[in-house]
Amino acid sequence: MAKAEKKVKISDAEKLKKLKKKLKKLQETSESGAAPTETRVEAATRALAQTVGKPAPQKKEKLVSPLAPEEFPEFPLVAGAEFASGAAGVKYQGRTDVMLVRLARGTAIAGAFTRSSTRAASILDCQAKLALKQDVGQGAAIIVNSGNANAFTGRNGQEAVDKVTGSVASALSIPRDRVFSSSTGVIGEPLPADRITAVISELANGLSADGAAEAARAIMTTDTFPKGATASFEGEGGKINIVGIAKGSGMIAPDMATMLVYIFTDAKIAPALLQRMLNGQLASTFNAITVDSDTSTSDALIVAATGKSAATPITELRSATGRAFTKALGEVMLDLAQQVVKDGEGATKFVEVRVTRAATPEDAHRVAMAIANSPLVKTAIAGEDANWGRVVMAVGKSGAVADRDKLTIRFGDLVLAENGWRAPAYDEDKASAYMQRDHLVIGVDLGLGRAKRTVWTCDLTHRYIDINADYRS
Repeated sequence: MAKAEKKVKISDAEKLKKLKKKLKKLQETSESGAAPTETRVEAATRALAQTVGKPAPQKKEKLVSPLAPEEFPEFPLVAGAEFASGAAGVKYQGRTDVMLVRLARGTAIAGAFTRSSTRAASILDCQAKLALKQDVGQGAAIIVNSGNANAFTGRNGQEAVDKVTGSVASALSIPRDRVFSSSTGVIGEPLPADRITAVISELANGLSADGAAEAARAIMTTDTFPKGATASFEGEGGKINIVGIAKGSGMIAPDMATMLVYIFTDAKIAPALLQRMLNGQLASTFNAITVDSDTSTSDALIVAATGKSAATPITELRSATGRAFTKALGEVMLDLAQQVVKDGEGATKFVEVRVTRAATPEDAHRVAMAIANSPLVKTAIAGEDANWGRVVMAVGKSGAVADRDKLTIRFGDLVLAENGWRAPAYDEDKASAYMQRDHLVIGVDLGLGRAKRTVWTCDLTHRYIDINADYRS
C-alpha cells in the first residue's frame, strides 16, 4: 500500500495571509450588495484573531462550587496577629493577590511542607528557617502571593524570595529569618518580586487584627470560594482561639495535599511542642485528601502561636489543656482539608472513602487512596452511576492484600457486594438513587484484620478539564 502523502505544515504567517485575503474578499462582496455578509465578516475576524493567538475576548462566568459552605465563618480575633491584603499585579492587574501577616514578639512557628523533589524556592527557604533555633523574642511575618508559584525558577527563585522577605523584614523591623513566604500559581515563570515589594509599605500600613477573612481571598487561585475555619475553648485561666485560612482546588494529593494553609492561635506553646502537635494531626487531615492525585511543588502549612492568650502556657502534650488544644487544632485542620476537597476543580460530589478491617494500616491507606484517585471511580460518581465494579478494580490494583471472598462493598448503608459476588439483596434502583446525593460514602471491608483508613475525595467532571486545559491562558 502506498504511503500517505506527508502534509506540509503551513506557518502562522501563511495562515494569516490567507485569512486576510478571505476577509478582503468577503468585505468586497458585502460592499457590492451581493449578499448580507456581516456575520461572515465577523466570523472571519474571529478566526483571524484566533490564528495569531489572540482569541476574541469572552467573559468567563464566575462559578462557585455547589459544595461550598453557605457562608464564611465569623472569626474571633487572635491577639498578636494582624493581616493585610492588596493587589500587586503578580499575574493580573487589579486582583487582590498578596497577603501579609505580622506576628507579635513571642510567636512560635511550626510548619509542614510538600515532599515534592521539585519544591518551590519559598518552600526550601521556609524549611531552612524552621531548621534553625527559633528566637521567639523577635516578631515574625508571613508574606504570600498568588498568581506565580516561583517553582523551578533556578537561582532567580531564591533571589526573589530574598528580595521579598528582605523587604518585609525592613518594613516591619524584624529579622529576615523570621519572615516566611509562600507562592502559588503557575510553575516555571520568574516571580516578579518588584511588583510585590512595591506594595509592602502599603500592606504594612494597612495591617489589622480583623483582616483574616480578606487575607483568605488574597491567596485564592482557581478556588471558587475563600476557606476559613475556627475553634475556641477555655484553657486554664483564659480562652484560647484558633483561626485558619486555606487555598486549594486542584493539584491536590499527599504529601501534603496541594494547598497553602495558615493557622493562628493566641495559645502560648513552645515551637518544638507546637510542631509535635501539628505533626500528629497531618495523617488524618491534609494527608487524607485528594482531588486529582497530583502533588504540588508549593504545599505549605504554617501554624503560628502568638502566646497572647491569658490562659496558662501549654507545656505538656498530655495535659488537659494540651489535649484540648490538639483536638481543636485537628478540627480546624480537618475542616479546612475537607473544604479544599469540596472546592476541587469541577467537583459536584464530596466523597468519603472508608476502608476497614485491612491487614495493616499501610494496606488500608493503599486501598483508600486507590479508590479515591481512580479516574474510573470518580467519573462514575460524576455520572451518578452505581458502578461498584470499579471499586473492586481499585481494590485489586492497590497492591494491598485482599481476598475476593472476604470483601464487602457498601455505598452508604447499602451492601452492594459481599462474599465474592453481588449481594443477594442488591437493588439497582436504590443504589442509583443514592448516587444522586452530593455527599457520598464508599465503604470497603477487607475482612482481614483491624486496620482502617478514611480519606476524602470528589468526583471528576468535564469542568476539571475546562479549568486545566488552558490554565496559563
